[in-house]
Amino acid sequence: MNSMDAKPPGIIDEVKMVHGGGSGDWFPAEEIRKYTNVFLVQGDKLLLGYKKRGLGIHNLEFRYLGGKVEPNESTLDTAQRELQEEAGIIAPLEHAGTLLFVVPGSKWAHIDIFQWFNKGEIPFDNMWDTDRYWLPLLLAKRPFSGRADYEKKGEDFILKKWWFGINPNTVSQTNQCI
Repeated sequence: MNSMDAKPPGIIDEVKMVHGGGSGDWFPAEEIRKYTNVFLVQGDKLLLGYKKRGLGIHNLEFRYLGGKVEPNESTLDTAQRELQEEAGIIAPLEHAGTLLFVVPGSKWAHIDIFQWFNKGEIPFDNMWDTDRYWLPLLLAKRPFSGRADYEKKGEDFILKKWWFGINPNTVSQTNQCI
């Protein structure tokens, strides 16, 4: 088995790799900080916010709605709260995937993804490097898990290694969305 075929540390779901890359060992992941992202898709449009502060401010222009999970709050509660605070929208949400972002020397981000569905054209060049690998899975309604290790150099985040997988029962249908 290719070393990239094996699930990386921190991925607990039963998934099979559909995208992976980079080299070297996975970075050690110590503390977890939980976040949520919400994807609002209607017709051929995906709602993105303009990034004004926080992680990746110097690398990115666009971001998804969402934020940090507060104590005693579920990730679904956080997603619904952030959606209402940032966009004034109340919508039924469903869990669509989980991402782990690891940066040495930082708490690693466990991000649960929630969605409200249809589809859109996306400015991948102004977003995180790995978005182009997992966002098509989300838009094709393929539950996924993934991990991305970034190295911080000054204000920049450099992608070092990534891995994204889906439930083996949905793999044959995934090639249609990539």
